[in-house]
Amino acid sequence: MPNLAASVVAGALVALTAASPESATSLRLTLDHPDRGTSRTVTLRCDPPGGEHPAAARACSELTGSGGEFAHAPDGRMCTAVHSPVVARAAGRWRGEPVRFRAEYGNDCVMRSQTGSVFAF
Repeated sequence: MPNLAASVVAGALVALTAASPESATSLRLTLDHPDRGTSRTVTLRCDPPGGEHPAAARACSELTGSGGEFAHAPDGRMCTAVHSPVVARAAGRWRGEPVRFRAEYGNDCVMRSQTGSVFAF
């Protein structure tokens, strides 16, 4: 028969390590391609990573490393000069704080060079 006290302690530890609602991260990420007339939206949750984002753990790790900043200096990858605009938007909460982000990039490669995997969906 399992030890009931050990199960209760283990359950309490899991509850303590989960983010509280006040400090939770839940973001709605949207990519718009105006010239194609397409739009895609996913949800990204962190602590623990989840949502519809295909690389949630990596995206959360990158956001943590940047202090919650969505864009950074280009990562040095070579991108073509083909103009195919993309608008990246984020809205929601980062560690409990309300955040909004919107930036337009010349193409997907340029966007990913400055946003990492956060908008890679």
